[in-house]
Amino acid sequence: MEKTIVMRILDQKKIPYEVFTYDGENKSGLDIALELGHDPSFVYKTLVTQGASKKYYVFDIPVKEELDLKKAAKIFNEKSIEMIKSKDLLALTGYIHGGCSPIGMKKEFPKAIHNSSLDQEYIFISAGRVGYQIKIKKNDLISLCNFRICDIIKGQ
Repeated sequence: MEKTIVMRILDQKKIPYEVFTYDGENKSGLDIALELGHDPSFVYKTLVTQGASKKYYVFDIPVKEELDLKKAAKIFNEKSIEMIKSKDLLALTGYIHGGCSPIGMKKEFPKAIHNSSLDQEYIFISAGRVGYQIKIKKNDLISLCNFRICDIIKGQ
C-alpha cells in the first residue's frame, strides 16, 4: 500500500495509527463507517468552510451529524460561515471530496472538532485519499491539529 501524506506525517511524528481500506467512491461517511464495521459516532468527516471575512476554517464532526453553520461562525467570531464548493477543495487543501483530512492540508487553517470527541479514545478520519481511513487516538489527533473543542453540530 502506498502511504498517503497523512500516514507519512504521522510516521514522521511517531504517532501510532491503524489503516482501514474500503472500495469505491461517492460513498457517504455513514456508508463507509458501516462498511468498515465502525460505530458511526467514532467516524469523523472533515468539512472546509469560508467565513464572511474570507478566511477558511476546518471542522471535524461525526459522519452522521450536520455542521451548524451559525455555531461554527460563532466559534471563530465570524458574521457567517458557508461550506466551500467541492471543486475548490483540491486547490485549497490538496485533498478531494471524500478524501479530505484535517492532517496535511496545503495550508494550516483554524480547526474545530465536535466535543463528542472527548467521549472517545479513538477517532476514525480520512487518511487523505478516497478508500483509506485511519484510526488514531483522539488526544493525538486533537494535539496534532490544534483543534478547538466545541459544540458545532445541529440539534444539540
